[in-house]
Amino acid sequence: MQTIAERLKSAYERKDQAAASALRPPNSVALLAVSKTKPVSDISQAYEAGQRLFGENYVQEGVEKVQALRSLTDIQWHMIGPIQSNKTRLVAEHFDWVQSVDREKIARRLNDQRPDTLAPLNVLIQVNIDDEASKSGVSPSSVGELIKAIGDMPKLVLRGLMAIPKVTSNTQEQAETLSELAQLFRTYHTNLSNFDTLSVGMSNDMEAAIAHGSTMVRIGSAIFGERD
Repeated sequence: MQTIAERLKSAYERKDQAAASALRPPNSVALLAVSKTKPVSDISQAYEAGQRLFGENYVQEGVEKVQALRSLTDIQWHMIGPIQSNKTRLVAEHFDWVQSVDREKIARRLNDQRPDTLAPLNVLIQVNIDDEASKSGVSPSSVGELIKAIGDMPKLVLRGLMAIPKVTSNTQEQAETLSELAQLFRTYHTNLSNFDTLSVGMSNDMEAAIAHGSTMVRIGSAIFGERD
């Protein structure tokens, strides 16, 4: 049975190989270790193996982990799950990034509740690229409107887009979806400062996402094992 350190090393090798196949340097794609439902001890093992970027899906669980590991000051914590209005303060006070901003109300609450003692909160707009009823995110046509709103919020820094494409075995359909997302990202990347992150790709579709321009992949089960 592989250790977390060994699985983490394999995940980085996969990421770097995918980048090389896309004629991109390895450091053009960051790896976010998604630690939802996993114990603090697993995060500590990944940290000891060199991992610094961690993603959490559930607010209360994530905050408890941030607090438990607050002595590790170089961890960068990402909230990647949907956020209810009554949980925005906790997120604003504890996380470094929020990848799941999907409406102006949530962005405004995060901005208003971000403590003055912390750096501005890095945020990504979540795009529902396949228009799935079961997933959060704005439609591609609504991205511009939300970008404009966030631009007026001084405690937020808009860093890019995040998406969770639907799982499919149809490689052509997958490529079309990822191409649409990449084009949407490029549209704003060329005109906005700090707009440098396209977070797409997980354990099952990392290679395809990197081939289509992903700059951050979110890897959970390939590092920490299947969830209970």
